[in-house]
Amino acid sequence: MMIALTSGDQRMVHRLIHPTGEFSARFMIIAMMITPLVMLFKTHTWPRWLMKRRRHIGVAAFGYALVHTLLYLINEGAIALSFDEISKLYIWTGWLAFLIFVPLAITSTDNWVKRLGTKWKTLQRFVYAAAVLTLLHWAALHDWGGIGPALVHFMPLILLETFRVWRVVKRRRSTVAT
Repeated sequence: MMIALTSGDQRMVHRLIHPTGEFSARFMIIAMMITPLVMLFKTHTWPRWLMKRRRHIGVAAFGYALVHTLLYLINEGAIALSFDEISKLYIWTGWLAFLIFVPLAITSTDNWVKRLGTKWKTLQRFVYAAAVLTLLHWAALHDWGGIGPALVHFMPLILLETFRVWRVVKRRRSTVAT
């Protein structure tokens, strides 16, 4: 099915592609930053407030990714699914990140959490792969000229995850030592 767009509609679709992708990345980053923030600010209540809403923030990230993908498909039409297009790094990294998001979003309901039990958390950890792919997608989109803006957004997450890993390793070493 082809969607016929006027030139004004096409310009609007084209202008919305990038902001929806950026909002998707931002919501994903925020959702991923919550656990390290809880660890860092143990005595504060605001990280716990975020923790209670983390699933909603993650679903918002998927929602923006879905809109981003649909707008890309509308903008590109049949070209979007050509081998030439899919062979580009910024395209296949975006598609893989989106495909990882799909099962994460589907299983984000209370019913799925209950049905999957401890496997739910294991499945949700695939968000780390989606984050790396999203960073690559963003950076490669402008022939690596997008690495600066991408890092501006991802650096807080990278720093907080580094803190989180350091904290876990430190805790394990102290447990082994005793």
